[in-house]
Amino acid sequence: MTDPIRILVADDHPIYRDGLARTLEEDPACRVIGQATNAREAAEQVAALRPDVVLLDLSMPEGGGMAALAAIREMENAPKVAMLTVSENDDDVLRALKAGAMGYVLKGVAGPDLVRIVKDLAAGQSYVSPSLAMRILNAMRSGSEREAHPVDSLTKREEDILRLVAKGLSNKEVGRALDLQEKTVKHYMTTILQKLQVRNRTEAALMARERWAEKPAR
Repeated sequence: MTDPIRILVADDHPIYRDGLARTLEEDPACRVIGQATNAREAAEQVAALRPDVVLLDLSMPEGGGMAALAAIREMENAPKVAMLTVSENDDDVLRALKAGAMGYVLKGVAGPDLVRIVKDLAAGQSYVSPSLAMRILNAMRSGSEREAHPVDSLTKREEDILRLVAKGLSNKEVGRALDLQEKTVKHYMTTILQKLQVRNRTEAALMARERWAEKPAR
C-alpha cells in the first residue's frame, strides 16, 4: 500500500484552515500532519515534520507566504510548495513561481480539485489556476521582445524533454518515454533551466508553451 501524502497547511484563518484539512483528509491518499498560522511557524513545522507537500497562504503574518517559501526552499530535500491564495495579481503569481513554488492555487478551488492538485504536486507536477495561466503567459511575453527567444536555443532532444515535462510528466516518466536514464533527464533539465534563465520546471513550461503557441513544432 502506498504511503499517504504528508501535507502541511499554513493559513492564519482557523476556520478556513481546519476546513481545508478536513477536505484533504477525506481522501485516504492524503494526511495533514501539521497546521501553521504564520510564516515562521510554517518554516519551523516543515523543518520538524518534513511534509511532502506544503500549502501556503500568501498573506499570512510574520512575512507572508513568500517569506515561508524562501525559508523552505533553503532546506535540504525541500517539499513541494503551492501558494493557496485569493490573490489574482499577476506580479504575485510570477513572484511565487520564480521563487520556486510549484503551484499557484486560488482559494475558490473545489475540494476534489484541490485533492487532485495535491496529488499532482506530490508526483512532481506543477499547477497554475487556469484563470491565471494565460495572463501569466502574456505577462512573461510583455517583459521584452527579443529577436532570439530562449526556447529556440534548445536542442531537439531538450525540446522533446521539455514538451513532456510541460505535459506534467516526472523525470522518471520522461525517461521511460524517451528511453533515457532518469539521471540523464535530470541533467538535461538542469541545462534547459540554465538556457531559459528560469528557476523551476513550472516557469520553463509556461515560457515554452507560450513560444510553441507562436511557432510550430520542429
